Amino acid sequence: MKVLVVGGGGREHALVWKISQSPRVEKVYCAPGNGGIGETAELVPIAPEEIERLAEFAAKEKIDLTVVGPELPLTLGIADLFRERGLRLFGPDREAARLEGSKAFAKEILKENRIPTASFATFSDSAAAKKFLHELKPPCVVKADGLAAGKGVIICTNREEAERAIEDCLVRKVFGDAGQKVVIEEFLSGEEASFMVLTDGENVVPLASSQDHKRVYDGDQGPNTGGMGAYSPAPVVTPEIHRRILSEVLEPLLRGLARRGVCYRGALYVGLMITEEGPKVLEFNARFGDPECQAVVIRLKSDLVPLLEATIERRLSRAEAEWRPEPSVCVVLSAQGYPGSYEKGKEIYGLERLRDWEKGVVFHAGTAKKAGRYVTSGGRVLGVTALGGNFHQAVREAYRAIEGISWEGMHYRSDIARRALDRERGGRPKA
Repeated sequence: MKVLVVGGGGREHALVWKISQSPRVEKVYCAPGNGGIGETAELVPIAPEEIERLAEFAAKEKIDLTVVGPELPLTLGIADLFRERGLRLFGPDREAARLEGSKAFAKEILKENRIPTASFATFSDSAAAKKFLHELKPPCVVKADGLAAGKGVIICTNREEAERAIEDCLVRKVFGDAGQKVVIEEFLSGEEASFMVLTDGENVVPLASSQDHKRVYDGDQGPNTGGMGAYSPAPVVTPEIHRRILSEVLEPLLRGLARRGVCYRGALYVGLMITEEGPKVLEFNARFGDPECQAVVIRLKSDLVPLLEATIERRLSRAEAEWRPEPSVCVVLSAQGYPGSYEKGKEIYGLERLRDWEKGVVFHAGTAKKAGRYVTSGGRVLGVTALGGNFHQAVREAYRAIEGISWEGMHYRSDIARRALDRERGGRPKA
């Protein structure tokens, strides 16, 4: 069969890498892909948001399965368009993708179905939003309602910071159309976890748990990013927490969507805070997380393609995923200045030494290939992802691989998986 993967980041490289291993797949395309993906798939110069052109390509090339990585084409309705034309696509339709496309909509769904989450209010007027701050005890969280590439969530330690975040969204339009509304919510204390599942609208196949690192600097300092690293499994997701996520979050969510006439088919990412009271929802993503996808997919023993097909065909009740027992660690290498402005075109050295790396994979995110050499083309450039007999070994393997990679201005965190390491040493994870 022929498979088209839509997107060009580290998540898409991980999906291409795994899908290409399926004995059922004879050819993989990726639109638009990146330098590393081009080693495995045929690159197609179509941007993810060009959903009409993607549909035309899929029809012309007789693509058997299209897998959508990023959120934008999903919120634009790529699934609706493909299904109207009789083309098979893995990913939720436009209405279901609103869980990610609008934080206000997601909070409505949570409240409507009594799913544990932070208390909140939604505003489009800055004066009303600032007035609401008097009812909240800081810290609080200000979120741009729409898609902001993982950067539209501002944790505010005092009222002045919150007012500035409101101004950034509603007045200064820092996040463009994504900031036409803001959600202001209470700050939740605990430990974050990422919980991804495949769902056909009724049945759920949980993927391995994971935890990412959003802040750009060690110790969770600095601004939010799309993610500076991840590891799997997340020890904070105990068997009991796992059970509660399914029964208190996912089951009522899918029932609530069904009551609205929404059948969610695809990957669903639940961002959670594991509090003293239990799991509470921070956000939904209507697709695989990035970089969590890299850390999770490398541990998947099962063929991914039949799982994707079972999701589309609404027969997940008979499907299950098998996992490697070894934990994984993904360390993101980024461009200097990310998540702000950064330079592109820096030559990357050392990747050839890791071509046959037995204990891991270097997933490309923001790379391009020019004259046979890899250069940087994005903020997050590489995801160095390793397996190990325990977290200590996986972390050591990932950072040992990083020692051989370099480019001008390369940046990465040196503390990925620190909470898992704390637990492995027998202590409590540090905040």
